[in-house]
Amino acid sequence: QCERIIAAGADLIRLTTQGVREAENLRLIHQQLREKGYSTPLSADIHFNPRAAHVAATVAEKVRINPGNFVDKQKTFAVVEYTDEEYVQELEKIRSKVVPFLQVCKEHGTAVRIGVNHGSLSDRIMTRFGDTPEGMVESCMEYLRIALDEGFTDIVISMKASNTLLMTKAVRLLVDRMDKENIHFPLHLGVTEAGDGEDGRMKSAVGIGALLSDGLGDTVRVSLSEDPEAEVPVARKIVDYVAKREGHKPILGELYPGFSPFSTDKRETRAVRNIGGGFVPVVISDRNAIADMSINPHFIPDYIYVGDNVPGNFPKGMKSIVDFPNWEDRIDNFPMFTAGNISDIKECQAAVKFLQLSYPQLTDEVLSVLKNTEKLVVILQTNHVNGVGEQRAFFHKLLNGHCDIPVVLQRSYSEDVAEDIQVKGGIDFGTVLLDGFGNGIMISNTGKIDIAELDSYAFGILQAARVRTSKTEFISCPSCGRTLFDLRTTVALVKKHFSHLRHLKIGVMGCIVNGP
Repeated sequence: QCERIIAAGADLIRLTTQGVREAENLRLIHQQLREKGYSTPLSADIHFNPRAAHVAATVAEKVRINPGNFVDKQKTFAVVEYTDEEYVQELEKIRSKVVPFLQVCKEHGTAVRIGVNHGSLSDRIMTRFGDTPEGMVESCMEYLRIALDEGFTDIVISMKASNTLLMTKAVRLLVDRMDKENIHFPLHLGVTEAGDGEDGRMKSAVGIGALLSDGLGDTVRVSLSEDPEAEVPVARKIVDYVAKREGHKPILGELYPGFSPFSTDKRETRAVRNIGGGFVPVVISDRNAIADMSINPHFIPDYIYVGDNVPGNFPKGMKSIVDFPNWEDRIDNFPMFTAGNISDIKECQAAVKFLQLSYPQLTDEVLSVLKNTEKLVVILQTNHVNGVGEQRAFFHKLLNGHCDIPVVLQRSYSEDVAEDIQVKGGIDFGTVLLDGFGNGIMISNTGKIDIAELDSYAFGILQAARVRTSKTEFISCPSCGRTLFDLRTTVALVKKHFSHLRHLKIGVMGCIVNGP
């Protein structure tokens, strides 16, 4: 496995190290890899067992410990009330176990990752801080303070969850807390138990991509319920895609004073038919210049954009969007305007009017039109190398201008490979959606990917960003040495039997570390 992972391009390999026996075996793995000429560093993954951590620290280049179970007992979901004095005593108990471990790490030049996972917060933390990002941050800070007291700084920090919204907020809160205390450590990013296939890729792209877009993150791991080497190319695509934005000229704009990167609030908008207001984000299928009008019955788009005319094979009962010069006023047919014919919007009596717009086109005059025109929805386009940044700037200008118009995010691609658009779309749309912006999405692609597949990806991105549920949510771990069954085939079997239960979240876990 290690050799396959290295061949796939990984910079570091983490191995499950359940106990002392496995830690000793890690020594043999490390030795044989070095004898074969591999220099890739190894990280030992420790839960529940400080003794195993001591041994692993003499072998591996890094040891990951989980504050939720390194000293605290396995969670039982019991409410454990502590007085302040008792709570301090619990922290001293942690210190008594952590300090000797850090001393071993110092002696051997071993780095440590303090790896918090939302699924394995201790009962003690859960009782006092709740099942929250704040609880995750405090779980980390307890261990970080001990390390700093001991003068140990070879530390990487991670805050993981299977919920992308919770995971991104937790990381941002942690960074804010560290900044306030003037301490700065590298961040490891990952969406834990992301699953497999397209869902695992899109969920990882949404969570990791959003934080990389903020300039946060130093190492990444994509957690897929697949062979471990399959994770590496996906992680590389995520990193490389965000890195392409570097070096552009600043996007001029003004931050809305009321915006908080730690909030889960969504931008409030007026409702235009089923867009905005309290409605879930819509999916607009872009079939301009596409003859294929087939519909996936499981992922039916809310609107279909057809360009300059509605084709004869347009599916019955669907809502069409047509370029305004060719628009006809009839049921479920709506016009698409551009900045070039924006003056015609006022006179149009359509039930919904769409306006393609980009941030550079959002002048004060255009902003006035958006504020004072009823039944109008913006289709927000961007061709900027940092489209996420430009679209964010658009929303902040709307907020500063007290404009509550609903906005559908649109991005254009030319991809032939499904994984590429899953990753890029997850990053581009997911980052903005996690900010609480966007009342729908529209994926445009000139490549060879089937249009019905694109529609399913649109729904998948919305679900990965926690804004619209359209299918069963499968939360499955990547499997490791703790797993005593074939997790991949089990996940496939569970999906086969339960994919029709769209209202459920179903966990398929290989062990009890991040689940009851």
